[in-house]
Amino acid sequence: MMDAAGIGALEDYLHRQIPLSAAMQVSVRFASAESVVLHAPLEPNINHKSTLFGGSASAIATLAAWTLLHVRLRAAEIPCHLVIQSNRMDYDRPVLGAFEARATLPDPDAWPGFLAMLVRRKRARIEAQSVLLFDGEVAGRFEGRFVALLA
Repeated sequence: MMDAAGIGALEDYLHRQIPLSAAMQVSVRFASAESVVLHAPLEPNINHKSTLFGGSASAIATLAAWTLLHVRLRAAEIPCHLVIQSNRMDYDRPVLGAFEARATLPDPDAWPGFLAMLVRRKRARIEAQSVLLFDGEVAGRFEGRFVALLA
């Protein structure tokens, strides 16, 4: 689990490298090898119905999953580029206020094979997932496939 300084550095990194995260006022609430939790207010992410804009929901869900993989790859000390290849986003209920995106690996046992493939072939794919939470309930679900390329 990251301490407050590590979380602050991660948040700064996201805001510098992915400027949309700053515009959306994303903050890092928690980060470890097991999960990442991002938080965002509704106001910069609102739609014409005064609920969370679907594009913002998808972006933050994607960012949470990407951040989890980024944290894990940095811990493994493997310099690489990480991009999303494909994803699916389901919206379960409207979000009317501040919300969170919580990312995990659907299959943590796939991680060692992913790292071995990355080192051997200089690229590898892995799945990550996140859920959007509002008022303690799941408001959306994201599944994505990411590609890592050795730097």
